Amino acid sequence: MAKFLAAVDVGTGSARAGIFDSSGRMLARAERPITLRMARADHAEQDSADIWRACGGATRAALEASGVAPGDVAGISFDATCSIVVRDASGAPVGVSLDGPERWDTIVWLDHRAQAEAAECTASGHRVIDYVGGVMSPEMAIPKLMWLKRRLPAAWSRAGMIFDLTDFLTWKATGSFERSQCTLTSKWTYLAHEPVGWRHDFLAAMGLDDLMARAALPEVARPIGDDLGPLTVEAAAELGLTTATRVASGLIDAHAGALGVLGHLAGGGPEVERHMALIAGTSSCVMAFSHAPRMTSSTWGPYLGVALPDLWMNEGGQSVSGALLDHICKIWGGGADPTPALHGRVCARIAELRESEGRDLAGRLHVVPDFHGNRSPLADPSALGVISGLSMDASFDGLCRLYWRTSVAVALGLRHILERMNESGYVIDTLNIAGGHTRNPVLMELYADVTGCRVMVPSAPDAVLLGTAMAAAVGAGVHPDLVAAGRAMHQGGALRSPNPDAAARFERDWRVFRAMHRHRAEIDAILAER
Repeated sequence: MAKFLAAVDVGTGSARAGIFDSSGRMLARAERPITLRMARADHAEQDSADIWRACGGATRAALEASGVAPGDVAGISFDATCSIVVRDASGAPVGVSLDGPERWDTIVWLDHRAQAEAAECTASGHRVIDYVGGVMSPEMAIPKLMWLKRRLPAAWSRAGMIFDLTDFLTWKATGSFERSQCTLTSKWTYLAHEPVGWRHDFLAAMGLDDLMARAALPEVARPIGDDLGPLTVEAAAELGLTTATRVASGLIDAHAGALGVLGHLAGGGPEVERHMALIAGTSSCVMAFSHAPRMTSSTWGPYLGVALPDLWMNEGGQSVSGALLDHICKIWGGGADPTPALHGRVCARIAELRESEGRDLAGRLHVVPDFHGNRSPLADPSALGVISGLSMDASFDGLCRLYWRTSVAVALGLRHILERMNESGYVIDTLNIAGGHTRNPVLMELYADVTGCRVMVPSAPDAVLLGTAMAAAVGAGVHPDLVAAGRAMHQGGALRSPNPDAAARFERDWRVFRAMHRHRAEIDAILAER
């Protein structure tokens, strides 16, 4: 019996594919770029056909590099950003842009065009809002769909199927209209813990009484790893596989990372409530798990079964983290391309500067990192970033100093979320990190020292792909369920403890960080005066 697995991870800028064996070892990995269109402020769009082509190219390349025969791949699954894809009843793209061609049929997760609609959802006071932390985010599906129906009624009238991006990919792979419990519960206000998951009264109150038909939504979501059927002939050709490969219900990219780093704790005892998954790349998602629901204000959830089976999850996050460091490089360097090489140079120079200045490097420079709003714990998409303490220094060392202090601010923002979650009953003392930040030595040091938590860095070279491979293993019958897959495919990791000598410096930074939040609120209040 074939025992190999394919996993496809669609991020903001690229599609990545990995080939795994049944023990969770990744044999090969490949990546293909995806185009992002940002024609105006707060609008971000993609072309779903471009995304699917990237998935095919990455999968074929990974398969070739692995040396595995196509017929030996038993299962495949997909994870993706929580973007929204709109197609008509025949499957043709329906444009979501105010001024672009039809091929831009995908509203990207980071798009904030629907802030007014999100506020309207919050103001409804409907009990579904209790399961998104009390405040609806414009990054979720319902406000974006409200915007689409109101602002582009012709597009809405043509819609015959609307997908979260993960579910679009499983549809392309199988032709199945089934949707993942992960996507619908986390982003579409589906209540997986209730006998009837959809709250049709809420949809009607938001003007989406026709959503079920327009989106071709099923009444019941499918758990992660459920077998959705074999690859179609067309999909098998695109992906370089065969129609013998089974397709498993997928999950959101960050949730796949949580499964990849914490899957071995699924089905276990209270220890899981001491661990948090931090999936950190362009943005950062933090996920905490519990055996009973924990209502936590301004963090998403509690959601049931959206990453680890039969466990509740609360999700917080930073809308920009890695993207903020990219932005700092761009604005300081006059539009310099924030390549991995540039980040590496900056991190190396920071290490040199700290040899003489220590943790007090640029000690009067302070940053509030909310350049794209505050997802949590403030749940304020209109929040703005703040930089205090700039001088006339425009040198490369000046960039390095600001980069260091912005990294401190990102870690302080994580501490802010952690404190809110622990106030609700969690006892988190260990961060399990996956994503691009594991390759940034500055951030990895700060995550431990600023939060005071132990940091577990997974041995798996790509924990997000690993989590998706776990889902594929269940769909293909390689492992009987996600609990078994999580334990059998776990790759371990290295533990990093916080440096106690750093505590005093970062405690002072924490006090400044909170003061800057208060001062920002005071300024906003003055500006709001009539």
